[in-house]
Amino acid sequence: MTDTDKDTWSARLFDHLIEAGVRLFAYVPDAGNARLIELAEAHNEARPVLLASEQEGVAICAGADLVGGRAVLCMQSSGLGNCPNFLSLVKGGGFPVLLIVSMRGDYGEQNPWQYPMGQAVEPILAAMGVLSFRVERPEDLEPATTAALAAAFRAGKGAALVLSQKFLGAKAF
Repeated sequence: MTDTDKDTWSARLFDHLIEAGVRLFAYVPDAGNARLIELAEAHNEARPVLLASEQEGVAICAGADLVGGRAVLCMQSSGLGNCPNFLSLVKGGGFPVLLIVSMRGDYGEQNPWQYPMGQAVEPILAAMGVLSFRVERPEDLEPATTAALAAAFRAGKGAALVLSQKFLGAKAF
């Protein structure tokens, strides 16, 4: 994927999130979400929040809902392993949470250490009651984003927009 392609899809996704009322962007730095966070940093109404661990982002998203706000948690797939205990808060409390998960350990992965968590992402999401909306191709982004936003912020569910390596491009490390 070229930088132009990344800029294009990131801007489209960011615009959808802003239009849906998302203002808080909790994140652990990752190449897959870097441009999205840059856009949040440059936007007057958006607020990026750097996390020490992904599980903090789940609590921040739940807290945003408690005060009438909307938040998204951006992370790499390996970070999802830090979240199941906090995702039980989402499931038990009925909090609308939107995750944006940039995948490792799937299509084209060259690092064998990424495969175990990459293969566990969707089963963990399902076990915690989080609906998964996978993006494999550029044309999948808009309908998957619309569906994930509706699931989270209209239906009050946990939802994850899963950006596959086929979509993002596999990393060489």
